[in-house]
Amino acid sequence: QVQLVESGGGLVQAGGSLRLSCAASGSIPSSYVMGWYRQVPGKEREFVAAISGSSSIYYGDSMRGRITPSRDNGKNTVYLQMNSLKLEDTAMYLCAAFILGYPPHVWGQGTQVTVSS
Repeated sequence: QVQLVESGGGLVQAGGSLRLSCAASGSIPSSYVMGWYRQVPGKEREFVAAISGSSSIYYGDSMRGRITPSRDNGKNTVYLQMNSLKLEDTAMYLCAAFILGYPPHVWGQGTQVTVSS
């Protein structure tokens, strides 16, 4: 059973940076990517980015140009470096493991990111 645990969220001023981490326990199939979604109460979950085992990167539209996904396969951990944060980036950020093109079915518990003015 794969478990995903996020960390690194917090309160940051607009224009600042945060780096999120997602540590996976258990074996993730090589066909899976690990990615990030975000959710604001009352809105649908939004795809942010994903990274494959070979470090191919896939971006959503909302944060493209301001984020850098990366992974450390030895630590079974993926990261999301977020820069130039905006007020509208405030959300719960969730890590997921999934096959591209299919809805994720393995989720972490999320880490809250709050951007203040």
